[in-house]
Formats: sequence, structure tokens, C-alpha cells
Amino acid sequence: MSSELIAADILNRVYARRKRPFVLRMIPMIDMIFLLLIFFLVAGKWGPAENFLPVQLPAAQGQGLNLARPEPLLIQISPTDAGCRILIGRSETVEIENQTTEAGLAVMLEKLKSCMLTQKRVATDPVEIICQPKVKWEYLAKIYNTFYGAGLTDITFAMTEQPKEK
Repeated sequence: MSSELIAADILNRVYARRKRPFVLRMIPMIDMIFLLLIFFLVAGKWGPAENFLPVQLPAAQGQGLNLARPEPLLIQISPTDAGCRILIGRSETVEIENQTTEAGLAVMLEKLKSCMLTQKRVATDPVEIICQPKVKWEYLAKIYNTFYGAGLTDITFAMTEQPKEK
């Protein structure tokens, strides 16, 4: 009988394994969900559609726009015995002397304003300073600061090479 008990025990174990309830295995399913999530994150297009970009077009005008850069307003500074002489746009001349530097700068600013109005210039137009070699740095710095304080932002210096003295 012991062999019958052993056989019955084995059959019970086999049937017990078959009668287990069906269980979903969750770990492979979670792995697949993460793989799909990564795939869609990498393959998706996340940029905004081009028709949603904020673009403002200029108003239609009868004439074409002049996109050329205007000629710079030339400011020539040359030394004098008592200070310096400033030539604004080949038409206006101002003398700045040691004793009346601030007054000379005020006169220079008024003549600069009248020259810009006659030439129909704006503050964003380029200004080019041509400075002679013997002009004191003090005058050049004050003139530059006055231009910048007046709202001129595109100020450049002309670079010229002087011949070497023998």
C-alpha cells in the first residue's frame, strides 16, 4: 500500500500544479510599458508647429526698403595751441580751449545737432572720429563721452597709419 500512497501523492501534486489559478506576470509587462514609453519619447516631435511661431511682418509700402548702411558722419579732431579744433561733417567747426572746455563741448553739441538735422540723420547712424596724432587724450575722451551722452551709439575711430619719422 505504500506504493499506492506514493502514487496517489504524486498524482495529487501533478493535479495541484495544473489547478493553480491563472496569474499575470507583471514584471515583463512593466518592462514593455517602459520600453514603449522610451520609444514614444524619442520618436515624438516636441517642437511647436511652424504656423504658431510669432512673426510680425512689416506693413506693405510703395517703395522698397533701403537696407544699405548710411555713410558715417565724419568728425575730425585736430590739435591747436590752446586745445583742439573739431570739424563736424565738413561744414561745422568748433574750437575747444583749455579754459572753456565745457562751453566748447556745449557749442559742439549744438552744431552736431544742426548738422544731423540738415543731413537728416538719426542717433543710430554711424559716426566716425578721425583724430590727429597730437590731440590730447583728455579732449578725445570728453568729446567721445559727449557724443555717447547725446545718444549716439555707433561711434567708431578711423585707424590710420602714420609714416615713421627718420
